[in-house]
Amino acid sequence: MALSHQPVARTLLHRRSISVEGFQREDGLYDIEGHLVDIKGYDFPVSNGIRKTGEPIHDMWLSITIDDHMIIRDAKASTVARPYEGSCENITPHYGKLKGLSIAPGFTRAVKELFGGVRGCTHLTELIGTLATVAFQTRYGSAESGSEHKPPHLDGCHALDTQGPVVAKYYPKWYLPKS
Repeated sequence: MALSHQPVARTLLHRRSISVEGFQREDGLYDIEGHLVDIKGYDFPVSNGIRKTGEPIHDMWLSITIDDHMIIRDAKASTVARPYEGSCENITPHYGKLKGLSIAPGFTRAVKELFGGVRGCTHLTELIGTLATVAFQTRYGSAESGSEHKPPHLDGCHALDTQGPVVAKYYPKWYLPKS
């Protein structure tokens, strides 16, 4: 691992893997699919027995369909593996409430109101923010470059400061020289 400074013997206790993919559909919409898997590096007790080393404690999917305006047109969740069988999966259908939300300012607040605390599953809710980020990457990676609207990712991070050299070089139309 690139962050380790000195090799030291260690034992895996927990691994969370998150993968997200964005697709353009034939009908002009976009599907964003996220998958979260948690495993333990040792046998772990759950409500219905023991999960053996490497077997998923959590195995969950969340999918949203968005349009060109970043409005969520459909949302589905699936809970394949969970520690509390008969309980965890009961909240899964509630993620359909993402339908109609706009991935725009206020989105994170709306998600917390809908799914915060006991109104949601920590793991599925965690995926929502990642799906929203990938939605931008998917949608604006395929958007027309000649748009009259400022790309939403500009001013979203240090490198894409509209007063900085990256925007001056790659997005000159939107560059704002420092006064």
